[in-house]
Amino acid sequence: MRSLPMIVGAALAIGALSGVAAVQYAGPREARQSPEIAHWQEIAWPFPRDGWPAGRAFRCDAASCGAEVELYVRPKIGFCNCDSGVADDDEVDRVADLDLISERFAPLAAGKPVRIADMSGRLRDYDLDMSDGAHHAAVGIAVSHRCDLLVAVAQGAGGTGEMQRAALDFLASHEMHHWMMAALGGR
Repeated sequence: MRSLPMIVGAALAIGALSGVAAVQYAGPREARQSPEIAHWQEIAWPFPRDGWPAGRAFRCDAASCGAEVELYVRPKIGFCNCDSGVADDDEVDRVADLDLISERFAPLAAGKPVRIADMSGRLRDYDLDMSDGAHHAAVGIAVSHRCDLLVAVAQGAGGTGEMQRAALDFLASHEMHHWMMAALGGR
């Protein structure tokens, strides 16, 4: 009889740990909550660990987005100028994680202001020379919330205009807004 509480406690602990493992190690899930994200599939974060936590990665097929697009989004807590936010294109070049995709990227034109989920910042179009010799287009986005950054990069073989529209529609969805604010500390 004395071991019954220990057995019950062990069973509860195993159940709790298996629930945590199911969430932690679940495979990519398809985003199907709203029309803006119905055609995006979540994929594994493809980049090695660096000084920032891994973010979330998504793929949209050519039939839905005009060309196959991959989008990488992650917060960078405490990495923004608290007074001015994302001030210029040089900052987008530095923080938008383009270098994770290719060390050889070049801006196509001056960036422009953007607003996502009540956060303001800038976006800029780029040309990427991939390691396999292919050329891709990319859109780098950096927006700020207080002293924190949220960065996103959309990349693929299509044009930047299509990519930009698809990525901004996806980032503007209710589900992504909720995740972004939670990732930035829910403030």
